[in-house]
Amino acid sequence: MPEVDTLQAAVRDIPDFPKPGIIFKDITPILGDGELFQTSIRLLAETAGSTPIDKVVGIDARGFIFAAAVADRLKAGFVPIRKKGKLPWKTHEASYTLEYGEAVVEIHQDAVKPGEKILLIDDLLATGGTAAAAVSLLGQLKAEIVSVSFLIELSFLEGRARLGDHSIASILSY
Repeated sequence: MPEVDTLQAAVRDIPDFPKPGIIFKDITPILGDGELFQTSIRLLAETAGSTPIDKVVGIDARGFIFAAAVADRLKAGFVPIRKKGKLPWKTHEASYTLEYGEAVVEIHQDAVKPGEKILLIDDLLATGGTAAAAVSLLGQLKAEIVSVSFLIELSFLEGRARLGDHSIASILSY
């Protein structure tokens, strides 16, 4: 698909960031180009298929950029999943493992009603820890996850294996 090839060509590889041995996939060229950004939003919105979406949930922080725009396009609500301590009201939390320890993400207890149809979005699927924690939070709220969707998937890290039997969509895969 030519538009996917155009998006892929815009992703910039930054070697040794944030530490030696890592090749960082920089999406800022997509964000800075109106046409590319709109294409990425449209393709992410299409991962919902024909299912009407009640809420688009974005994962802190770059997931917010895409999820809020997709929510607008789908005429759905937007819900943030944030790092611990960033939400001002009563929350549910889920922890996940990082290469150097553990982290926690939270969602407001009233952010999603049971049975609401959810499109969960983040910019990148790597090892799947953050996304799995987000799926767990939505499970606590009894949401119906229509798709877990990413702009980029680093498939060699096998992160989708941590997301259970949910529908998973990636626009770009490395």
